Amino acid sequence: MTDADTTARTIAEPDYDQLLRANLDRVFNERDAARRDAAIAELFVEAPVMYEPDNVVTGRAAISAVAGKLLEQFGPTFGFTPEKAAVGHHGLGSLHWHAGPARGPVAVTGTDTAEIVDGRIARLWVLLNPPTP
Repeated sequence: MTDADTTARTIAEPDYDQLLRANLDRVFNERDAARRDAAIAELFVEAPVMYEPDNVVTGRAAISAVAGKLLEQFGPTFGFTPEKAAVGHHGLGSLHWHAGPARGPVAVTGTDTAEIVDGRIARLWVLLNPPTP
């Protein structure tokens, strides 16, 4: 085994569950724009990219705007809820979630999959599941 092999095995993995849950709670469930922006500054790299099914969003301000518009569009009790612990390794993590109004039916389900660089989200793919019949 080389020194490079040993180093690669001892590098600590980020806490994928904590990071992706914080993104869901502090960014996509946060209605206060200033708090949402502060969370994005903490959780995302300086120039992140978010891939939505119909859009590619670049930059922290643009991601904040998307989150704010979603919450505004779907009403005051709409929110995202993680379904189980996020998993990941080697800089790639995924978190399954569902969303809808509080005490209401689930409106959408999906998965956030993120590339993590130096403990922060660099790229985020929002994968939506097809509606159930």
